[in-house]
Amino acid sequence: MRVAQLGSGTPEIAVVAGIHGDEPCGVRAIERLLADRPTVERPVKLVVVNEKALERRVRFVDEDLNRTFPGDPDATTHEGRLAHELVEELDGCLAFSMHSTQSHADPFAIVNAMNERTTELVPRLPVAAMVETGTFAEGRLFSEIQTLEVECGLQGTETAAQNADRLTRAFLTAVDALPGDTVTRELPVFRLTDVIRKQRADTYEVFVENFAEVEPGETFAAADGDEQVAAESFYPVLMSPNGYSDVFGYAAEKVDVLQSTTAAD
Repeated sequence: MRVAQLGSGTPEIAVVAGIHGDEPCGVRAIERLLADRPTVERPVKLVVVNEKALERRVRFVDEDLNRTFPGDPDATTHEGRLAHELVEELDGCLAFSMHSTQSHADPFAIVNAMNERTTELVPRLPVAAMVETGTFAEGRLFSEIQTLEVECGLQGTETAAQNADRLTRAFLTAVDALPGDTVTRELPVFRLTDVIRKQRADTYEVFVENFAEVEPGETFAAADGDEQVAAESFYPVLMSPNGYSDVFGYAAEKVDVLQSTTAAD
């Protein structure tokens, strides 16, 4: 794990990247910040987490780090020990954690729960939606540390790296670490309600768009041609043919539309 800092003092803000080793976009954003060394108005901690997985260009070495928190200093896995170290490193910080996905090109935010801070900050970021995990947060970083996750775009693309840089600077502006104003936007909010599992198969297909409502009776996915049909309406989130080994993604409900009243127009 590599830790650096912008500004002097004890940081209450942290930017986190490289939780998954096959998602380098956030690392690129941190490296650019370190190269530019912008003058900050409050100190910021910068953390590149799973260096071993990044070097190997794999999601993880032993187990998925973002399903491993709080971790254990005596864990038998690399990620189990790393999770414990990261929780200690981020103690007292609001963390901005960057990821990428195989399911959706437009950036969106993921939070453990809607609260005053997330409803104030997230509409000021260049994201298309906010997703509340609800009961699906076990083992993720924000189950232990106050965290705002962002999916920056499609995994491995230059666009995701550019989005990561833009999202990071917007976040640092929104929390008053960088000078300037942010742009407010209307933001749909979704809450995860179920996991959409998939059977073992050779080929998988997804027929619907993330964040677009699926109607009852609509075919939304297939495994080896065996179609899955919606019994009731839902909004797909993180749905892709091969993003996860055992699930297509998640079903969600649309719960709100937010607009910040504090950001500059």
